[in-house]
Amino acid sequence: MNIPADLKYTENDEWVRQEGDEVVMGITDYAQDQLSDIVFVEIVAFEGDSLDKGETCAVVESVKAAADVYMPVSGEITAINEALTDTPELINEDPYGAAWLLKIKPSSPEELDSLMDAESYKNLERDH
Repeated sequence: MNIPADLKYTENDEWVRQEGDEVVMGITDYAQDQLSDIVFVEIVAFEGDSLDKGETCAVVESVKAAADVYMPVSGEITAINEALTDTPELINEDPYGAAWLLKIKPSSPEELDSLMDAESYKNLERDH
């Protein structure tokens, strides 16, 4: 399982990378592996929307299941990865690169401190 050390993680298998005053987020390698072949991505938030940490911002569907994706921090959506609409399989191929979901300008940057580092995420107890 690929868990880059320079990212932060949520218990719901989202990753976050800080880039200046914004964060980029997506779903982890573990999440895409559990879902299997991704066939559909629906981003339910729009550029300019402000959402709270924990709100649903996307739905990812695979041949096995559908999974909600949650905001890792509160903030304003500054960009959406439109490429995932036509090529959802990018999530399986490059979960930490080309398959980012959203860019967010955090409204409470201190929420980033509550996210897990790579070691904590790797040691997360899994029910499945």
